[in-house]
Amino acid sequence: MNDRSSSLDTSTFNRLRRLYIFALGAIACSVIISQIIVRNFLIDQQDDSSVINVAGRQRMLSQKLNKEVLLIAHATDFSERLVLKDTLKKTLAQWKISHTALLQGSDSLELSGTNSDKIVALFDRIQTPFSEMYDASISIISLLEKEPNTEQNQLTPYVNQVNPNAFRFLSLMDTIVNQYDSEANEKVNLLSKWELFLMIFTLLLLVLEFLFIFKPTARMVKKTITRLLRSEKRAINTAQEADFLRKENEKSVKELRVLNQTMDKTLLFARVTPEGAILHIGEKFSKLFEQSAFKINLNSNFSELISTVKNDQQYVEHILKTYNKSGWQGEIKAVKNSGEILWLEMYLIPINSKSEKSEILIIASDITEKKQAQLDLESLTKSSYEEKMNQQKIISSKIIENQEKEQNRIAKDIHDGIGQMLTGLKYNLESVNLNDLEKAASKIEHLKSLTGDIIQGVRAATFNLTPPELSDYGIVPALSKLTQELSRLTGKKIELYNRTNFNKRLDSLVEINMYRITQEAINNAIKYADSTYILVSISHSEHILSITIDDDGKGFDINRPKNIRTGVGGMGMTFMNERINYIDGRLFINSSEASGTRITLNIPI
Repeated sequence: MNDRSSSLDTSTFNRLRRLYIFALGAIACSVIISQIIVRNFLIDQQDDSSVINVAGRQRMLSQKLNKEVLLIAHATDFSERLVLKDTLKKTLAQWKISHTALLQGSDSLELSGTNSDKIVALFDRIQTPFSEMYDASISIISLLEKEPNTEQNQLTPYVNQVNPNAFRFLSLMDTIVNQYDSEANEKVNLLSKWELFLMIFTLLLLVLEFLFIFKPTARMVKKTITRLLRSEKRAINTAQEADFLRKENEKSVKELRVLNQTMDKTLLFARVTPEGAILHIGEKFSKLFEQSAFKINLNSNFSELISTVKNDQQYVEHILKTYNKSGWQGEIKAVKNSGEILWLEMYLIPINSKSEKSEILIIASDITEKKQAQLDLESLTKSSYEEKMNQQKIISSKIIENQEKEQNRIAKDIHDGIGQMLTGLKYNLESVNLNDLEKAASKIEHLKSLTGDIIQGVRAATFNLTPPELSDYGIVPALSKLTQELSRLTGKKIELYNRTNFNKRLDSLVEINMYRITQEAINNAIKYADSTYILVSISHSEHILSITIDDDGKGFDINRPKNIRTGVGGMGMTFMNERINYIDGRLFINSSEASGTRITLNIPI
């Protein structure tokens, strides 16, 4: 009887297995076929989205190119024209790359280059305005690279060649983008039809499987479940007891795991043998010594991990051997592989176990800053401390004094200059009599002139504070404006020479400190060196930007000690050094009575 029942069960389950394999296989095949079809459509759609994106960007680039050509044609400033020329060169390169990619395809832009006959015909029509604009732009760039001061009338033919062709190119490009979009929509509609067909096919397959496979199987499963429920009731009490024990065990394991992770991440924690071999090293310990906890050899010596100095290693080994049973607390000097010195306050806690070998628990804390402060305090004498404090007071007082002078100067400029002119403007406005048109017209002309003087005064005041060129265009245009203004105001020959055509923007704090150091150096050459010619040179390499200020003045002795304690002399150089240190740069000064003075700033970029 049991053999017959077992044989029947085996036969039944084999039959069920075959039916389920067939049913699931049919569904799987349907899903795979659907995914292959949809995937092919999606890949095609992805290419269409990339094509439409690049084609749309071509429209923007053509407008940008036309705008930059017009800006170059109307630019009068030398440095501005050079910047615009470089921008045009980059735009032209991007424009050509995108155009070629749309025609022939590009791996970098993810374009296949496969186009319909309509789009190919449209690209044949757009080729003429594209070539005209490209050739004209190349000609403009070539002229400016040969002679940056090229007259505007020499650029006009090429500008006239770009402008009308830009409109033709933009119109045809709109047509191309619309055609790309129309073809993409046709593919989407086709994909929708395929999805509907696949959905109907899958639903029909599920209905057939339900009628001929799942429904008969459900009847048989129901009988089997009835028998299982009776067995379940007998096993439920045992399962509840086992579940309670499991939860208690998991709770204990989680608590131990949390405690272990907390010690690893928050403490300098390690376990070693009495001989010093590492058994476990905490995450924070390994990070402090710039080692990966997974790469540390667990058989390596603990003393070699925390110090590269032989004597320090021997001292740690001596401590471990001497106090492996009694425990120990004290300070240890550690040295990283980079040579950096650390001080650790270390606790050794011996752990003895009957079933396992003895080991030592090490808990440490980083007291490097505290120890360094103690060493500095011991090495600092009272006299040197007072001298440093006096020097700092002098520097601070000079900074405050200069700030007060600058604020008083700005207030005086506004009160005596702009304030008086605004008062005059108010009185003149009040005196305008609209009934007497002739006198009113005369006064209005006078008011226009007075308004222009006020605007000029405001610009001069803001230039003395922070030149707008510095925040808008960067250090090179700001220094160009500075040299031009100082040359005009002082009558001295002050020139700027950008040797390597540096035109990058830097951090705003770096730029303002570079500007102030250069301004201080030029002012020193004007006030104290009696120079007639000052040259500011800019050059750069991959990582360094250099600014050199040369003058033909009388120079000074750079080895002369500066009386900082009394505040006499040397404060300008002190402020320059403070600023250059703030931006992690370096300042070099060479001066002699025969050759004048050279000040060089090197700033990392």
